[in-house]
Amino acid sequence: MSSRTYTLSMPYGDVPVTVTERGAGAPVVLLHGGAGPDSFAGFGDELAARFPLRVLTPVHPGFGGTPRPEGLDSIRKLAEVYARLLAELDLTGVTVAGNSIGGWVAAEVALAAPDRVSRLLVIDGAGLVSAEHPPADFPSLTLDQVTELSWANPEGHRIDLSALTDAQRAIFGGNRAALAAYSGPSMSDPSLAGRLSGITADTLVVWGEADRMFTPGYGKEYAAAIPGAAFRLLPGAGHLPQLETPEAMLALFG
Repeated sequence: MSSRTYTLSMPYGDVPVTVTERGAGAPVVLLHGGAGPDSFAGFGDELAARFPLRVLTPVHPGFGGTPRPEGLDSIRKLAEVYARLLAELDLTGVTVAGNSIGGWVAAEVALAAPDRVSRLLVIDGAGLVSAEHPPADFPSLTLDQVTELSWANPEGHRIDLSALTDAQRAIFGGNRAALAAYSGPSMSDPSLAGRLSGITADTLVVWGEADRMFTPGYGKEYAAAIPGAAFRLLPGAGHLPQLETPEAMLALFG
């Protein structure tokens, strides 16, 4: 396992992106959501250990204490950064998988780099505007309410902010600020549903059956908007199935 920071030149300035890499083989990029890079770290380890895959897990700039240039302020811009990363590494035949806002980013990467992304996994993704299955109003929720809505079994996953060190609180606050900068208060883009029809990658939309932040009905709308996409419901999982049902998630890469 190795970690490296790539400096990518974008129209609004240089963007440093820290990427952890494991294994060797066909490339897989795992894109985390608002839960931060740790939500994919262990899964990335297991994925690289089990299959002949080159697993790359970037940290979205602004998360985990990393810097975020002021001009990097939307999901589409973040996806363009990752499209530039794929070009920098000269990767093709890439599987891009993302959870929560990472699923939204992954879909945007598939649109931005169709010649490099061959497979897309949207895992309990955000980004759609849905009248029939509106997502939870994340900015209005307490941390405990987010936990209740995100996990099939919330106990053991609650965060006591008072128990965190000053450094941990600073990272937590930075993660929340970066999330707000990228996704906005509604965590959606009215143009996304129409643009998803341009995805050409083989697509699987995966949803935790117990996700109440973004319900399975919302997930089915996501799949319906992408040509040829399949939909898979995972029992026993909420918003972060790679953490609650890792074996079921790993099987999707085999």
